[in-house]
Amino acid sequence: MLRQLVIRDVVLIERLELEFGAGLGVLTGETGAGKSILLDSLGLALGARADAGLVRSGQDGAAVSAAFDVPADHPSAALLDELGMDSEPGEPLLLRRTVKADGGSRGFVGGSPAPAGTLRELGSTLVEIHGQHDDRGLLNPKGHRALLDTFGKLDTRGVAQAWSRVAQLERDLAEARATADSAERDRDYLQHAAAEIAALAPELGEETSLAEERAAMQAGAKAGETLTGLDELLGGSDGALAQLRSAARRIERGAAEHELLAEALASLDRAVIEASEAEDRIARAAEGLAFDPRRLETVESRLFDIRALARKHRVEPDALAALGEEMQARLQAIEAGGERIAMLETELTHARAAFDTAAAALSDQRRAAGARLDDAVAAELAPLKLDAARFRTAIASAEPGPSGTDRVEFEVSTNPGAPFGPLTRIASGGELSRFILALKVALAEAGGASTMIFDEIDRGVGGAVASAIGERLARLAGRAQLLVVTHSPQVAARAAHHFRIEKAHGPDGTRTTVVRLSDAERREEIARMLSGAAITDEARAQAARLLEAA
Repeated sequence: MLRQLVIRDVVLIERLELEFGAGLGVLTGETGAGKSILLDSLGLALGARADAGLVRSGQDGAAVSAAFDVPADHPSAALLDELGMDSEPGEPLLLRRTVKADGGSRGFVGGSPAPAGTLRELGSTLVEIHGQHDDRGLLNPKGHRALLDTFGKLDTRGVAQAWSRVAQLERDLAEARATADSAERDRDYLQHAAAEIAALAPELGEETSLAEERAAMQAGAKAGETLTGLDELLGGSDGALAQLRSAARRIERGAAEHELLAEALASLDRAVIEASEAEDRIARAAEGLAFDPRRLETVESRLFDIRALARKHRVEPDALAALGEEMQARLQAIEAGGERIAMLETELTHARAAFDTAAAALSDQRRAAGARLDDAVAAELAPLKLDAARFRTAIASAEPGPSGTDRVEFEVSTNPGAPFGPLTRIASGGELSRFILALKVALAEAGGASTMIFDEIDRGVGGAVASAIGERLARLAGRAQLLVVTHSPQVAARAAHHFRIEKAHGPDGTRTTVVRLSDAERREEIARMLSGAAITDEARAQAARLLEAA
């Protein structure tokens, strides 16, 4: 809801601060008093094109700010989040625009600079302006489908979910096909490489084990060379052990005769024992160091094969086994990929059929709701002096999407025999505003912006038609804030808030002012609207009757 409008140095307005309330508010005044200036000023704050001609003569610039009360769940809050702008809960949303005399302009949302496009986006969620300058709201076909769905209380979630399923399966299928195509290009390489690794069958830790075994055999070969001939030196018929035994036998004969010889014999006996042990250890060492040269050749061949294959695939030898398993898995995936693609194709076929069924049912519901809307609008046209006009909800096929397969557009024919066309083909001015009013009344359940402005909706009508307009405006004002620029006393009498726009002439020139009227002032203003410049008692009495009836 528009709470406040502050205008500075716009055309004939020097300084103006207006407070607005809920319900129906009307702005009245003499022709040329400046009602359009107010709308142009508000439009400026809502992102309309800046024009240097709006700056009051003699001033450097103009400024307009509009403050709105918006609930936490208002669409503007989501838009602010999307734009990365902060909004204080419970605080009014302030849109401000300044224009320099050279035509340059700046926009602000709260205290943050914002381009005019952002102001327009926010403004479209806050205010609908219906009249000769209306270029959005009900005139924009992009919103007609949502309005029809809300009017018909149609549940579109099933269609949206069905479409989401179709879209997800299409993405999954495209990804599966791309993966399969890529894998298919690698099939020959994978088959050869996997077979090569499988034929070698390397095991985890095998390269290390083989390298250690090879090193041990090579070390044994070197150590074995040092033992060559030792068995002859120690144990042969002329070896050291035989010589020691022979010496011991010779000394043994004279050992009893001499103490030193006895000691020498004991030493020789110990030497024989040690030499025998050495001979045994050497024999056992030779046995331990012995190896099969063919085993060394086998170990080296396999070790070199493992290392060569690891270098070929640029992995560590211990990673070969896992690489082979991975390649086998990729080959299996290629085989399974075809099965997955076939499965996804089947699921997609079923999902599309489910979407088509849901979308067709929604289309039927929309056509039924469209017929009801057509009847509801038709019932509003005659009282608004639009007897010759016809309205229809045109539903045509559209590209499938989360909202179904329908394109919805409101169309009218303003003269008998004339073809139907978009709402924008209606003549501008009061006729357009009245037609939109009829549609708004019919679509009351569909909601819309929290503030609606009708510019001279009663142009060219009076009497019963003006009363019908006033009654419908008052009905709409029960759901949203309405501001109406009017020349009709019947409409003005329905207002909850009445503002008079007037020109004040002074030594500094002409200024436009706006005054909020008291009850007595309202009666006088409505009397003026009834009788013209000279207000008669009869006009005052008629004004009182209009106010009482309202």
